[in-house]
Amino acid sequence: MSRNSSPSFEHPAPHILELDVVAADIDAYEHVNNAVYLTWLDRAAWSHSAALGVPLEECVRMRRGMAALRTEIEFARAARCGERVQVATWIAASDGRLRVARRFQVRRAADGVTLARALTDYVCINLDSGRATRMPKLFRCAYVVTKS
Repeated sequence: MSRNSSPSFEHPAPHILELDVVAADIDAYEHVNNAVYLTWLDRAAWSHSAALGVPLEECVRMRRGMAALRTEIEFARAARCGERVQVATWIAASDGRLRVARRFQVRRAADGVTLARALTDYVCINLDSGRATRMPKLFRCAYVVTKS
């Protein structure tokens, strides 16, 4: 299936990060190790946050950040060395105070087959104390639910 006729993402306006599967990602079963997917999700989340106007440098400057509380990953298919994957993400929920939920869909770029889906719940923290704290205005404005 060509890229133009591949199935659409599960959200109409995801942020997409494309990555190449490299030898270091592969485990003894000759597919991408489960732990690598978590790294991919983290990279996509940071890329999306930067695109929303919340780059890492600004978080460090403000001493505020969104820390992962829980991640659920459903693995559907295996990715293999040499393939290109698309890690899509979007904001699924935000209470505008402390918490944000982000969804992910990982697809093989060549045919659009979904390899994994994930959901991560985040809480805003004070980087100095590690304790939960209210989101600064920048976060409240950036981390809003993207309409489908």
